[in-house]
Parts: sequence; structure tokens; C-alpha cells
Amino acid sequence: MRNALLLLASSLAACGGGLASHVDSSDSALGRVVVYRNGIAYYERRARTVDDKLVLTVPQDKIDDFLKSLTVAEAGSGDPVPVSYPTAGATRGDDVEMTIQLPPGTERELVMTYITDAPAWKPSYRVVVGDDGQVSIQGWAIVDNTSGEDWEQVTVGVGSSSALSFRYDLRSVVHVQREHLGGGRAFVQAPPTGGATHTDGVSGGTVVALGDDQIARPAGHPDALAEAYAEAEVGGVPSAPRPVRRAQPAPNGRLDALASQLRGSKARVTVSGFAKAGEAPARGLDRANVVRNRLVELGVAPDRVVVDGRGHQPGKNAGVELKLAREPAAADPTDDGQPVGESHFESRTPMTIARGTSAMVAVTDEETPGEVVYLYDPDSQRGDARYAFRSVRFRNPTGSTLEAGPVTVYGNARFIGEGLTDSIPPEATTVIPFALDRQVIVTRERETQDAVARLLTVRRGVFTAEVRHTRSTKFRVVNRQHEATTVFLRHNLPAGWKLGDAPEAFERRGESYLFAVELGPEQTQEVTVSAWTPLTKTVDLRSAIGVELMRRYLETRPGDAAFADALGAVLGIHDSMAEHHAQIESLRARMGEYRDRAAELTEQIERLDLTRSGKTLRRHLERKLTDISERVQQATIAVVSNQEELMLARIRFQDAAAELTLGPKAVADRG
Repeated sequence: MRNALLLLASSLAACGGGLASHVDSSDSALGRVVVYRNGIAYYERRARTVDDKLVLTVPQDKIDDFLKSLTVAEAGSGDPVPVSYPTAGATRGDDVEMTIQLPPGTERELVMTYITDAPAWKPSYRVVVGDDGQVSIQGWAIVDNTSGEDWEQVTVGVGSSSALSFRYDLRSVVHVQREHLGGGRAFVQAPPTGGATHTDGVSGGTVVALGDDQIARPAGHPDALAEAYAEAEVGGVPSAPRPVRRAQPAPNGRLDALASQLRGSKARVTVSGFAKAGEAPARGLDRANVVRNRLVELGVAPDRVVVDGRGHQPGKNAGVELKLAREPAAADPTDDGQPVGESHFESRTPMTIARGTSAMVAVTDEETPGEVVYLYDPDSQRGDARYAFRSVRFRNPTGSTLEAGPVTVYGNARFIGEGLTDSIPPEATTVIPFALDRQVIVTRERETQDAVARLLTVRRGVFTAEVRHTRSTKFRVVNRQHEATTVFLRHNLPAGWKLGDAPEAFERRGESYLFAVELGPEQTQEVTVSAWTPLTKTVDLRSAIGVELMRRYLETRPGDAAFADALGAVLGIHDSMAEHHAQIESLRARMGEYRDRAAELTEQIERLDLTRSGKTLRRHLERKLTDISERVQQATIAVVSNQEELMLARIRFQDAAAELTLGPKAVADRG
């Protein structure tokens, strides 16, 4: 019961401006105010009646809050007391007189409680850093008395909670329109059909529509090649005749703009893909997957983008349509969100706050474990991509949530910086940046890699697979100080990504991870954090990317031995193609050197023709020129031979790739 009363008190204080001031009774005295952060205040009054009744005057615009929350009880017994007031429409002026009527002939002491709207209280903190691993934290609540009456010797509290508050009309007279029924009239009807009252959460309007020629295919996609085989897409292996790559559309500005919008919201987008008449229905799904993968690359959380293959639809051309959902995307089941904490602080002694003034109420003054550290936060609105912020890290020593507010930091009897804190749950640890001294430099490099987790289809050298798309970030942290320090790296991980290789020690804050790096004086460390998400990709095996993905796939030892052997044979043919290509390039480079030397010898021989004494040298140079000509001829024959072998290998490669068949066990599921 005591905890409940404390909670109420804190809420009322957080409310700030109160109904207390709006309720006028010469016989009642305000004893307690609790102001809440959600725009209400709780008031507690005591009154003694002598003439069997107590009259309260309440402003018209406050009456609904008053009626909704008012409790009147006898102080001794706790029995409720009835209240009467004039019906709406019978009152003139801006105030309503409410009468508390008691049995005659007795003197009673009453306790009244109610809530009304009020300014929210504002938190402010001071943190004093010590040298012994401890910090002193002081918290203040700024309370505004806009109630219109003086709070004299009142217990003032502040607080916050997840409690909901709203306005509700209780004073208006409600008339119900009833149906008039005549005698003898049949009154039988079937019940209505049941149905859900919620919507499907999908907007009817299309946000972005892209035609097939507006969808940029990634490297390795079969649509990115003009022919079934292209020189530039087979690990550098040439082919003849030289094919021409199809011009790819430039990155779509509307898609980039949509990605920017989705990165800052919780909305979900559905990508519907369409095939044209005569195409396989899977072509529509492939177009949708290409666009989804692009949105993920642009930073959209993977679980906020869903695909829908629609096949061929009458009136629809080949392409995609993107629609936003009304409801936010489903939450990550591994993250239940940050809890809404409750807090309550109350003045230890009664206070006097005159009407129209504000007061600072001390809410906490305690020591707690803490230290000065550094925080690298490149992605926040006021973050820095190069330098880590000097910060204070401490534990909330109270049993209440410390509300978000400004923090002033002192150290060695001087001011050292200011920061802002989010709400801090009880016993939780927080890191608050307060200065940017450029003593810790952080650089980061990012790279992505795909690995086949599961093959879905393989047809004529084109495979569709679920790939593990991994994004790795390498941090290089440099401490330029002559003393050791701890640096916390903040790494954002949107919903739909899973943490891969990363340091073991970390703290999680919503979609962010904090990784601790211990640095000695003038020390440099490198830390790599990887995360992955599943994507569906269609890739041509005859592309450089396709070959590389299949090599990694074989390393996972797929269960279908026959398929693995056939795939290994195809890759072996590709290796021979690459070997022939390397030999051709080497021979051509050597032939170029031979031709340069032959031109040099020819020039020298021509000069010797002008002299009478250089016949011996001339014959020597002519023999060299003849030898080089023979070498050029031999190299030319070798190039032609290798080109023939390359052409045969190319045909074998295309044939073997087209014959690849995915067996039921050809799966390398890596989780």
C-alpha cells in the first residue's frame, strides 16, 4: 500500500500545473502534490466539515478530469462519500459548484484525491567524477506551479510510469435513441455475420512502380549479360566473338528516396514482382528479390521488406510495385524493446511553492560506481565518424528510472563538459558523452561477402539460392594519450540482421551494440564486427561471381555427392579455361616484347648499312632478328592453339553447366 501511494504521489508531482489550484474551498487544505511526466498531476486534500456539507468550485474545462478521478472518503473509516453537482446546461459562468453532502449533526474529516492536467516536470543531473572508480550523481526535478494557488507546506513528489491518461466526457447528458415497436409486429431476425474489426495493414496506394528496364541487376545476374556467355563475366576468360554487355539502368532515385524514408521509420514495404506474358511465373519473384536486396544494401532493415511473386497479371507489365504497410513491421522476437520504467521521488520535507513560480526538487544524491571512458558513435545524429567522445559511464544507484535530461559533468573541482542522457532503468549502466578531445581516433572499413546457404533451383547454368549476406566492419582504434583507457564502439544492427563474429564483451541497447576495447597508452587495436542476413539471389554460373559462390558452396560439403562431383567437374573446366586464358595473356605479352626487340634490331641494322666496317656486327644482328621472328611465329601458333582449346573448354563448360541438376540432398544449410 505504501508503494502504491508513493507511485501516485510521484505521478501527481510530474503533472505540474494542477487542478488543485482550480478547486476552490475555504474548508480544504492541499497536503500533497505529485507531478507526472505524462501531463497530469495528482492532488491530495484534507477538509473538515461543520455544517454537513462541503462545496467545491471547479472550472468548466476541468470538470471531466475531476469527475473521472475524484475520490472522497472519510479520513477515519475510509468510507466513500457521495457528491452532487448541477446537470450540464444548468450552470452559468465558467465554474461548477460541487456539493459533498454528509449526514446531519456530525463533524467529519474528509480526504479528497483527484488528477488534472499540469506541466510535466523536467529532470536535470550533475555528475562529479572521482579518482577512486566512483562518481557522485545528483538529480533535480524542476516543477512549475501554474495551478493558481500557493502550495504552502506541501509534500511535493515527481514521477513517471507507463500509466495511460486521457480526457473523457462525463458531464454531458447522454440520451439514447430507442426504437418504437408496435404490438403484433414480428421481431425475429438472423444474427449478423461475424468478422474481424482490424484492417489488413496494407496501404492501397503504390509508393513506387518500376518497369523491368528500370531495375538494375547486380553483377552475375543472368539478365546482366547480353548473351548466354560473356567474356567479362567468366573470371576474365575471353571468348570469341567478343560479346557486348547490355546497358544497365542507373540506380533509381525513387528507390533511394524510399530507402531513406524506410531507414527512419518502422513501416513495412511489400515488393510485388510481375512477369510478362510467356515468362515463367518465377521471373516476377526474381525481380522482387532483386529490388529487396537493393533496399537491404541501402540500409533498410531486412525484416521490413517482404516480397510477393505475382507471376503474370492481366494489365501488368514486367516490373515491380512497392507498397507501404499501415502497421509497423513485426518486432524482432529476440528483442522485446526497451521497457518503460517507473520512477518516484518525493521531497523529504514539506515545501512552499508560490503560484506562478517554479522550484527545483532534489530527487537523488548518491555515489555509484563510474569512470571516464570513450564512446565511438558515428551513426547518431550528433555523432562523429572519426573521433570518439570523452564520456562518463556509471550505474543508476536508485530503484527508479532516471528520466532523460541534461547532465553536467564535473571533475577535479572544475567543469569538464555537458551531455544528454536517455532514460536509465534502475541498476542499469549508461555511457554519456560530454566532450570531444580528439585523443581517440577510430576508422572503419566495410566489406560484404555472400555465401550460399541453400540452393533452391539450378537450371541451365542459372541457380537461385538463399545466400548468407555478410557485412563486416573493421574498426581501427588509436589511443593518442599517455594513459590507458576504455573505448566503447557503438555498432547499429537493424532488425533482421544477426550478429556474427564479434568481441564477446558487449552491452545491447535496442538496435545498438556496445563493444568494449581496452587500450594501453598510445596503443592501436583492430576490432572486426560482422553481421549477416539471408537474401535470395539468382546468379549465372558462367559469371565470375557465380563461379566464386559455387566454390564456396563446395567447401560446405553438400550432401548430394553426385551433384557435388558434377559441380566440381564444371569448376574444373572453368579452371582449365582460366589457365588457357593466362597462357594466352602471357604469350601475347611475350610477343609484344619480341616485336619491340625486332623493331629495335631492324633500326640498328638499317644504320649499319650506312657504314663500311660493320659487316660482322650486321650479320650478328640479322641472326638475332631471325631468331626473334621465329619466336614470334612460335608464340603466335601457341596463342592460336590455346584459343582453340579455350573455345573447346568453353563449349564443354556451357554444356556441363546446362546439364547440372539439383538433387534432393544438394543442400549446405549453414544456419
